[in-house]
Amino acid sequence: MADSRGSDFGVGPKKPDLEINKREPGPLWQRPGNLLWIYLLMMLVSLWFWQGAQQLAQEQIPYSEFLQHLDKGEVKEALLTDHIISGTLTETDPKTHKPKEFVTQQPDDDALAQSLAQHGVKFSVLHQSHWLNTFLFNWVLPLGALFLFWGWIGRRMGSRGLLNLGANRVRIHADTGNQVTFDDVAGAEEAKEELKEVIDFLKNPAHIQSLGGHMPKGVLLVGPPGTGKTLLARAVSGEAGVPFFNISGSEFIELFVGVGAARVRELFEQARQKAPCIIFIDELDAIGGARGIGPSLGGHDEREQTLNQLLSEMDGFDPSTGVVVMAATNRPEILDKALLRAGRFDRQIVVDKPDLEARSAILRLHTRRMKLDPSVDLRVVAQRTPGFVGADLANIANEAAIRAVRHDHQTVSMPDFEEAIDRVIAGPEKKHRVLNAEEKRRVAFHESGHTLVAMTVPTGEPVHKVSIIPRGVAALGFTLQLPVEEKFLSTEPQLKDQLAILLGGRVAEKMVFGDVSSGAHNDLERASEIARSMVTQLGMSRALGPLTYGRRQQLAFLGVEGQEERNFSEDTARLIDVEVRALVEEGEERAHEVLASRRPALDALADALQKREVMDREDVERLLREQQPSMPADGGSGQRPAL
Repeated sequence: MADSRGSDFGVGPKKPDLEINKREPGPLWQRPGNLLWIYLLMMLVSLWFWQGAQQLAQEQIPYSEFLQHLDKGEVKEALLTDHIISGTLTETDPKTHKPKEFVTQQPDDDALAQSLAQHGVKFSVLHQSHWLNTFLFNWVLPLGALFLFWGWIGRRMGSRGLLNLGANRVRIHADTGNQVTFDDVAGAEEAKEELKEVIDFLKNPAHIQSLGGHMPKGVLLVGPPGTGKTLLARAVSGEAGVPFFNISGSEFIELFVGVGAARVRELFEQARQKAPCIIFIDELDAIGGARGIGPSLGGHDEREQTLNQLLSEMDGFDPSTGVVVMAATNRPEILDKALLRAGRFDRQIVVDKPDLEARSAILRLHTRRMKLDPSVDLRVVAQRTPGFVGADLANIANEAAIRAVRHDHQTVSMPDFEEAIDRVIAGPEKKHRVLNAEEKRRVAFHESGHTLVAMTVPTGEPVHKVSIIPRGVAALGFTLQLPVEEKFLSTEPQLKDQLAILLGGRVAEKMVFGDVSSGAHNDLERASEIARSMVTQLGMSRALGPLTYGRRQQLAFLGVEGQEERNFSEDTARLIDVEVRALVEEGEERAHEVLASRRPALDALADALQKREVMDREDVERLLREQQPSMPADGGSGQRPAL
């Protein structure tokens, strides 16, 4: 059977998102506040280089050497400052042919200097530089350069700065142009009916107020990933014609505590100014998780501060202002209870996976701009994709179009959709993974075993396609059954038939080759899960009675299961294992009876698979009718005698 995957329902016309603060900051050097700092930095750098150039042009000499030049009358000019003497000598520089320039430092005690010179001691004088020079060149200039450098790095990393701690990153959708409406959403009719009340309130808030009521403050969209929660929120905005504030829950969280709470305050303040409008928080569980769970039991971390601020804002604003808060999550079981109480998110709308009719509508939505071949039956495509959500179906439609282009088709045909479905379910074909003859024969008998049992047991679904072409990471073949109708319940006979179908491949291998391979690993895993669920959860064991065993933590919602808490004794656990094993062995025995009684059909089907590699329902039915002319024309989809 097909696995479910998810994203959005339909793909409506995209609209450009406009930032709240439209004016993007210009380059660093064009901002008025930074121009003065840049000029100051340029002056400091120029002064630094000028001073260095001056020192290079003058030769630094010891003070004792200066006294010798003075005694010999070789000093032409001199300039005295507090501690420095500079000037020129009568001696000519051989390189420049100009009087040689000098600079030296004068000591405070001139008598000591004279005494040292008389004794022939060569000495120099070193004075500490002026405090202003020290401050400018040792502190201001390096720190200023470092500040500008990190500012430039922050600009390169993002328009909000190095740590991205700037203004709130809230996007508001434009009120003009193509907008998403309910016409762009398919397969969620119940959710759309619930949301029409929100639209009526946004269009005419005075109506409900005249009756003494008010609109719920918060609307929480709950559903598996990809069921169109975000698209529905945008459609509400488009239908009502009001601004749409969109922000993800993770965008509130930053490195420093308090930033997220500030963003929540800013978000609601902007919304009040734009009322009537919609605030939509996607992935609410990122900030709305239950408090007091985890390492930070004190409640002072950034996420909990943000959640507390959100709770305060939802309590504080007046619903009559026309601000509707909407949020979406696929993990409602972890949300804080304070978020779900009346007065906050007091209306919850479940956006579930689409049924057969809804999938057909979604496919029509995604293919309305495609050139479809007349042979394309979108209802058959919907039947082949149970459990799929809007993005899966959009992906299938897109893959079909890509395949049509790859094969230079003028229209998108049914084989393109068939290949797209196989690609999404089992992965792409591994054309370079070549099986040897023995492995290919084993895989053919394995898939033939599944097919034959599925077409024989009373409640088995019709086989739509069987293939032995390797796909994906580990799939060497697959048998695809097509449900006749959408089912929401499973009976005990249906589950037992499913066990026999799953074990049919392994039994076929054992009958033909005398042993089993690792190819049945996934079949055994699924069969064990079904059998254990029948015993411990569904009360389908006579030895254990109509009881449930093992308590799941309160995380089991929308297909997410928590850890099981054991609430039974060792003797009961031993009996559970015995019952589970008995169910699996019963399914294996039933599969063996089917394949043993129809061994010629098994051999013929496996031989045909080795030659053709892929067989559809018509091919399989034709081959089986040749082996057993009395077989029903529906391929076994009708009622058959139980084995």
